[in-house]
Amino acid sequence: MNTKEIEAARNQSVVKHNDLIQKSRYNLSVQEQKIILYLISKIRPEDTEFHLYEFNIKDFCEICGIDEPSGKHYLALKETILNLKRKCFWIPIGDGQEATVSWIDKAIINKKIGIIKIKLDNDMKPFLLELQKNFTSYELDYILVMKSKYSIRLYELFKSHEFMSKCTYDIEHLKLLLSVTTYENFKDFRNRVLEPALREINIYSDIFVTYTATKKDRKYDKITFEIKEQREGFLILK
Repeated sequence: MNTKEIEAARNQSVVKHNDLIQKSRYNLSVQEQKIILYLISKIRPEDTEFHLYEFNIKDFCEICGIDEPSGKHYLALKETILNLKRKCFWIPIGDGQEATVSWIDKAIINKKIGIIKIKLDNDMKPFLLELQKNFTSYELDYILVMKSKYSIRLYELFKSHEFMSKCTYDIEHLKLLLSVTTYENFKDFRNRVLEPALREINIYSDIFVTYTATKKDRKYDKITFEIKEQREGFLILK
């Protein structure tokens, strides 16, 4: 890929149903999230089925800012894909029901020519295909530079609420969504998850987010985020 092609690939849109963003609980690494989001960016608005999406591994590494592929990196990529294949998560499907959902159906890798093909699992179709309402769209480029898995996850949550300019979460529920319930102390959650993620979001993305945490019975209970649009580091005042 030349520079223009790489830039075009980074500027593709990721489109997800808001239920997949706001109601699902999963724990993916930065690399796993970027692979899934790169695949989602390849979906076209007219697609009614998932294809066996094919991409050059070297190009993928360059687009996502990963080290040049070597024997070590091929093994790491294969292990990452295998982990994605193994991982399922729960998502509400209405009437008090939840269903298990998988990320990918199959993957084929050809080290000789440096090509990988991946097909998303059909379980994902209601959340990624033919979306007409209740969805969120953003440019892939904004998350590719992020190094924290929490930055990517929080960015999606904030984008899904951007039209409201704010959102409020019970702190314990937010921890569940981020799979960080081990941080029982709010100070640890703030210092190790929230603040580093917000720094990346505010520096690299198209939104600027601030927050206020409120207490109940001496314990931080809720957190409200204010979301503002920004362009190239400048806030857009409305």
